[in-house]
Amino acid sequence: MSLSRRQLLKVLGGGILVAAVMPETIRAAAFQQGRRGSAVPQEIAAWVHVGTDGKVTIFTGKVEVGQNARTSLTQAAAEELRVSPKDVAVVMGDTDLTPFDMGTFGSRTTPTMVPQVRKAAAQAREMLTERAAQQWQAPASSLKADGGMVVGAGHSASYGELAAGKAFDGKIDPNVHLTPSSDWRVLGKSEPKVAAAEIVTGSHLYSIDLRREGMLHGVVLRAPSFGATLLTLDPSAAEKLDGVKVVHEGDFVAVAAPTQRRAVKALDLVKSTWKETATGSSDDQNRILRGSIVGSNPPEPTKATYTCAYIAHVPLEPRAALAEWDGTKLTVHTGSQRPFGVQQELVEALGLKASQVRVIVPDTGSGYGGKHSGDAAVEAARIAKALNRTVKVVWSRQEEFTWAYFRPGGVVDIVGQVSPDGHLLSWKHDNFNSGPPGIDTPYDV
Repeated sequence: MSLSRRQLLKVLGGGILVAAVMPETIRAAAFQQGRRGSAVPQEIAAWVHVGTDGKVTIFTGKVEVGQNARTSLTQAAAEELRVSPKDVAVVMGDTDLTPFDMGTFGSRTTPTMVPQVRKAAAQAREMLTERAAQQWQAPASSLKADGGMVVGAGHSASYGELAAGKAFDGKIDPNVHLTPSSDWRVLGKSEPKVAAAEIVTGSHLYSIDLRREGMLHGVVLRAPSFGATLLTLDPSAAEKLDGVKVVHEGDFVAVAAPTQRRAVKALDLVKSTWKETATGSSDDQNRILRGSIVGSNPPEPTKATYTCAYIAHVPLEPRAALAEWDGTKLTVHTGSQRPFGVQQELVEALGLKASQVRVIVPDTGSGYGGKHSGDAAVEAARIAKALNRTVKVVWSRQEEFTWAYFRPGGVVDIVGQVSPDGHLLSWKHDNFNSGPPGIDTPYDV
């Protein structure tokens, strides 16, 4: 985390802070697995803050991409702290406030983060109970935490009162008592979606909805084809429009203006020439993919071939980002499944330190695996830093279909030999670009 505990408490106010952490050896192994592209997040952490008003705040590096994780994590905390879900707020995907998380993918939020939030919340409950026991000089076993209160031994105190004045953290006890499912009052029940009314009425803000006074709208000049390099640029006609700014850094060219309409109009006035290179077509896909592995050959007629085209993810909300640069620190609001991954992309693209880059992921209008990278975030940040202005970039649907990364295409060649009595004698399976699952045969060969 880029905030110290003192800084974090300054933001949150007094209270009890509980951190769910992992041993350094496991943390290091998880980091290495993450660098190798592991689909399963290995390092998870959840933070619980109990404010002096008794309100509970949950922190998680997971993000809300439409799967309703915000509600399920709210339920997990409410269950173990034995409070109403209305008293729980969840902060998600903020690289300055939440613990590191590899990303929201692989359907791992429920099996990994829900248990971790439960453990952290249960530990907070026990800490509050222990504090009451110390104050009242009574056995903790004689006290009960429920409904935002600790009662027993002739006394009662709210969570807020018990949290006031002190803040401390501690590791999660692996044996912390969790509420058995037979006693669940919130988990496993139908709970109204958090912020459902705001979403239905349109007042809930996604990245595409964010506004800042005086911000500029940015659009990027796209090359005529993949791999093309810029030869000449003439932005003079565009720069004559009121309030229009042009950013040119190598092959990256962008136009920024006070309105989206004016930015698009100005981009149409930019004159450019490009050097293009030959690229393969969809018809060439199988040959290109097979050629990427030395010694591979096209399948013989007796072999079975299975193919998958490159497929656009088409998220409901196109890529969008709002970048704010104050001269020393960059803050980017963007829809992403990997806030910490986007932070690293921004660090590398702009030559900044991690402490200078904050990524905040508002609830995002779907991703389908297509929002792992920070395409729009990097573009908005480059324009904002170059112009020293707040800049918003929203991709068009055409850009989504053309310039977003796609689900990988693939070719699978399989050949087998079967004996007259139905036994499988041989099996050869060549998988090009489709990932490892299914390569090992389940059959007795």
